[in-house]
Amino acid sequence: MAERLDRVLKRAAGRIPGREAEMLIAHVLGRDRAWVISHGEHALDDAKAEEIELTVEARALGTPVAYLMGTREFYGRDFRVDQRVLIPRPETETLIEAALERMPAGERTVVDLGTGSGAIALTLALERPQWAITAVDASGDALDCAQANAAALGAESVVFLEGSWYAPLAGWTFDLIASNPPYVAGSDAHLKQGDLRFEPQAALTDGSQDGLASLRAIVGDAARHLNPDGWLMFEHGYDQADLCRELLAAAGFQDLFSQPDLAGIPRVAGGRRV
Repeated sequence: MAERLDRVLKRAAGRIPGREAEMLIAHVLGRDRAWVISHGEHALDDAKAEEIELTVEARALGTPVAYLMGTREFYGRDFRVDQRVLIPRPETETLIEAALERMPAGERTVVDLGTGSGAIALTLALERPQWAITAVDASGDALDCAQANAAALGAESVVFLEGSWYAPLAGWTFDLIASNPPYVAGSDAHLKQGDLRFEPQAALTDGSQDGLASLRAIVGDAARHLNPDGWLMFEHGYDQADLCRELLAAAGFQDLFSQPDLAGIPRVAGGRRV
């Protein structure tokens, strides 16, 4: 016997937050949340009811909503995501804003190190079509996801290279190096909590005690890959702003800045090569 949508929704909302239940059911049915809320009398066939049940069960066990829906919005665009890549976060939009604010207009060369889903590289490419963007990642699986996003979003001009940080960039220089590298300390308990349990650990932590090993590598070799007056900008942890400033200063960068996210937390550090 077909089951009413409002009953399925009520049961789902008893296991996971109501908004998540509405979103996931809407995704399964190919509808929006408003339709789900306003069509409680709709009769679900057995196949859809079972698919909803399995999806809600996966969320109740902790699978991130973004992975279950297959997308996450970033800077006003939907990016395809799955367990091969980190889920884009709103705070990473701070890095986009920093780059757009500080980079002069006109043709520029940019590299995104550790591109993951491609959120940073593709957003910059779409916001500044005159920029030449290269995206690097050590994971071939992540690059497959990023390239699929490039095709879906119409950013086919982005060049994708596989390798760790600067390894595939010998002899290349850029006007901007941007990165959201792994910066969570290897011993951080949050790695075993919430959505982080399901995301690729290599995208979250480099395993170091302070979480800065990747940032040290990026900052340490940046000058060799920057044009004169080129910028290095990267995301960091909520408590790492002072340490990141010290890294930049020690490497000889000038015009150092720290940019907060919408919550007022220092989130992006950067400097200019002279």
